[in-house]
Amino acid sequence: MREILLLKPCTSIWLLLVGLTLVTYVIGLLGLGSGGMALLVLAIAGFKAQLVADHFMGLRRVSGFWRPLIAAYLLVLVLGIALAFGLVG
Repeated sequence: MREILLLKPCTSIWLLLVGLTLVTYVIGLLGLGSGGMALLVLAIAGFKAQLVADHFMGLRRVSGFWRPLIAAYLLVLVLGIALAFGLVG
């Protein structure tokens, strides 16, 4: 019976992704449009992308080149978007 209540790791990550998506939705729904909130939403999006890469693309178990490359790409992407919209700098 106890095994039924435990969630598989992929299910837990998926629920976390759904929860984070709902957080960003509520931020938009409430009209919290400050630069700080935009930066928070962007950071959440970057974190979600890293979760997808690690757990659903299988990069968590990869050694060597690919995991740091994808992490660096996501960091550059998030920072580039933040710079383009004047959120940092």
